Amino acid sequence: MFFQPGEHQQHGLPHNPFKSLVVPRPIGWISSVSREGIVNLAPYSFFNAVADSPPCVFFASNAGTRPDGIKDSQRNAEETGEFVVNIATWDLRDHMNETSASVPHHVNEFELSGLTMAKSKLVAPPHVAESPISMECRYLQTVEMPSTQAGRGNFVVFGEVLGFHIDDSIVNEGGLVEPPRFRPLARLGYMDYTSVEQVFSMLRPGQKAT
Repeated sequence: MFFQPGEHQQHGLPHNPFKSLVVPRPIGWISSVSREGIVNLAPYSFFNAVADSPPCVFFASNAGTRPDGIKDSQRNAEETGEFVVNIATWDLRDHMNETSASVPHHVNEFELSGLTMAKSKLVAPPHVAESPISMECRYLQTVEMPSTQAGRGNFVVFGEVLGFHIDDSIVNEGGLVEPPRFRPLARLGYMDYTSVEQVFSMLRPGQKAT
């Protein structure tokens, strides 16, 4: 099979397979606060780390329902200069899904989903108390990407991690974080998800085990 996106998208499948090809995608659960003090929490499956010195992350905001094509998480990060990335886990899957609902701007998704707002140390947005990992971030920049859909903007929001919250229970006796202990969620295509349960190690060529 070969197909081109856009006008030449003739794959003959019931749904576009693109999001099932780039998998699994980690979920950045972004908490932010508007200039008016309204708290927002939303999951983004176009999310990842982009640098480690200093540690930097991004989330991609693709909005087609907002009048201006910009979602609350992006606007809040740009206007206040701060956001928090929380990691969604298997135990929090239903809460995460609830926060993906399209609700009015004034709705606090923490309250909507029954999650606890924990006070952050370096930024104003709260983090998800139930999440084993949260990263307090300083907004860096937004890059606008091409869009082929009228009225829909594609934006990539970058931030620098200023501080990490890590639950001690996910760290093993050797001081290493073990993903199977908290089973982080990842997005597949369609309405499908997965969680990390199995891990294996491989040494790079010429690398010695420590």
